[in-house]
Amino acid sequence: MQKITPHLWFDKEAKEAAQFYTSVFPSSKINSVTTLRDTPSGDCDVVSFELAGQSFMSISAGPYFKFTPAISFMVACKTKDEVDSFWKKLNEGGQALMPLDQYPFSERYGWTQDKYGLSWQIMHYPGEIKQKITPVLMFVGEVAGKAEEAMRFYTSLFKDSSIGDIMRYGNDKAPDPEGTVAYASFNLAGQEFGAMDSAHEHHFNFNEAVSLMVHCKDQQEIDHYWEKMSAVPEAEQCGWLKDRFGVSWQITPASMEQMMTDKDPARAARVTQAFLKMKKFDLAELERAYRGEVGVPS
Repeated sequence: MQKITPHLWFDKEAKEAAQFYTSVFPSSKINSVTTLRDTPSGDCDVVSFELAGQSFMSISAGPYFKFTPAISFMVACKTKDEVDSFWKKLNEGGQALMPLDQYPFSERYGWTQDKYGLSWQIMHYPGEIKQKITPVLMFVGEVAGKAEEAMRFYTSLFKDSSIGDIMRYGNDKAPDPEGTVAYASFNLAGQEFGAMDSAHEHHFNFNEAVSLMVHCKDQQEIDHYWEKMSAVPEAEQCGWLKDRFGVSWQITPASMEQMMTDKDPARAARVTQAFLKMKKFDLAELERAYRGEVGVPS
């Protein structure tokens, strides 16, 4: 199982968007659609899907959070024609943030918000492509200049993690301070991520619209990530937390998807009602709810 899964929050469009994205990327599919009943947002569709063989999740849970360019998805393309093909599909009905063109860092590149507001960076990449789609975190506002600190923090938490190449701003890139991160790659548990600083004025920041779901094998692992990462107590709910940079994470048991997609809807309903009462997940209690042993002490 992929250790970290990007999770996308939609108002009502989770299923529609997953169908669209899986039509755009080869080697993609929808794995499951589950409806959570009687949540604070009403009935919520949860979709598990794959894009280019990589795991994603989405939820329709109301108009509470909007996608921003603070977290975008970089699509690496072998050819310029491939860039153009993805651009045509993802930009249709959306808004170009950086027009499709030649740039100093790429012969063919563009940054767009698609028709749902999700941001994509599409780039010609002539080298070896190890991961087709890479989540990229842009540190702006109060956390501008902290990309390198964040990478060092994240790589200290996950096994098999490392920081790759770092491209830094020079002294001619004001308002970005010299030495801050123009772009860097880092690896968490075998997955590639990107990070960048931007000191320009932006009217957005990280929020819950895009979160990173960490699949944990046991309660000890849940406790580890929760205790190290959670920095905003009021954001703790149903396995969600915010770290000190404002990035949202979901710390969840690896068995959760199996419990929530069980063919017996009563099991999923019991698990749902159990986790709605939690901040940090209690795996033993979730398992008791799944088995129908609600109220039985551990």
